[in-house]
Amino acid sequence: MAGAAPVYCVCRQPYDVSRFMIECDICKDWFHSSCVKVEEHQAADIDLYHCPNCEVLHGPSQLKKRRNWHRHDYTESDDGTKPVQAGTRTFVQQLRARSFPSADDIILRMNGNQLTQRYLEKHGFNSPIIVPQMDGLGLRLPSPTFSVMDVERYVGGDKIIDVIDVARQADSKMKLRNFVKYFMNPDRPKVLNVISLEFSDTKMSELVKVPDIGKKLSWVENYWPDDSVFTKPFVQKYCLMGVEDSYTDFHIDFGGTSVWYHVLWGEKIFYLIKPTDENLALYESWSSSVTQSEEFFGDKVDNCYKCVLKQGHTLFLPTGWIHAVLTSQDCMAFGGNFLHNLNIGMQLRCYEMEKRLKTPDLFKFPFFEAICWFVAKNLLENLKGKSPTSSLCDA
Repeated sequence: MAGAAPVYCVCRQPYDVSRFMIECDICKDWFHSSCVKVEEHQAADIDLYHCPNCEVLHGPSQLKKRRNWHRHDYTESDDGTKPVQAGTRTFVQQLRARSFPSADDIILRMNGNQLTQRYLEKHGFNSPIIVPQMDGLGLRLPSPTFSVMDVERYVGGDKIIDVIDVARQADSKMKLRNFVKYFMNPDRPKVLNVISLEFSDTKMSELVKVPDIGKKLSWVENYWPDDSVFTKPFVQKYCLMGVEDSYTDFHIDFGGTSVWYHVLWGEKIFYLIKPTDENLALYESWSSSVTQSEEFFGDKVDNCYKCVLKQGHTLFLPTGWIHAVLTSQDCMAFGGNFLHNLNIGMQLRCYEMEKRLKTPDLFKFPFFEAICWFVAKNLLENLKGKSPTSSLCDA
């Protein structure tokens, strides 16, 4: 048929931008990774790809040869002249051996029933808070026996999730069932990490209730109008599944959101840096540097604190805190992000920084400017209804 779109792969379908494809180095046809059973993260390891047809005559695909353990491009010669890059096996080994000041100096430890909106409005929400037991938080989660296989059962094995190849610090996509199969395999050829599985629209959402303080403070929960033309942001419920030695480099959560994390089982280590003016300026400079992955940001500031988050602990991280995370043992954690009234100036500052750094929309808070307008409109309406003797804090 004249003008018909060209077809590819063993399935003979037209090109679909949403599906990852790989080119055969023999016949030059393109194939969907799912059709030829090649995961997107595996494609980066292939030097010469042979499709199922060409494999019969030319043999199996050829993998790239590893030449180092300290660079994202592991085919570079291991001559020791190039710096260690974040996330690689050598980097993680060195990170584990380093000494850091204890976060006990900067963290508040509280009981769940002490962490109230009234407390934060009076004392501020500027320091990280650890609640060793979830009693009193209003937080509901599955039991610690809940497994990655249970996640698949509730979320669905066909769900496409974002996965980080830690040694390369590169994102790819795969089906949840394939990640679960990888997670359960004791022989893992690489370190993969899942930190962005938002499950509010799945059956698993019914098993999780966010902490009361997060819901009471959340702009989205309190100010997002039901009749908004914009889609309501879903950032309140994340499931994080990481194998041992997973590493996420230093970052500030999108839009300067505050975060709650709860370790269901396993352990995570947070490396925390205060959001001072000087540290934020250093962070912006480091984030825009071409050598970012070769420079450990914790070395650029006066103090980088180590916080070990054990099973059953809940961490509340305020706006703007710069942090990296090492998964020190296989771990499942739950968490969520929220904007709120207590740190508006810092939230706006983080958002402006994201714009200067040209952060892709995919990694920014959805409709951040819209929620700011909704909050401002609500505040204005409240102020209009106040008498001259009313307290602005009541608004």
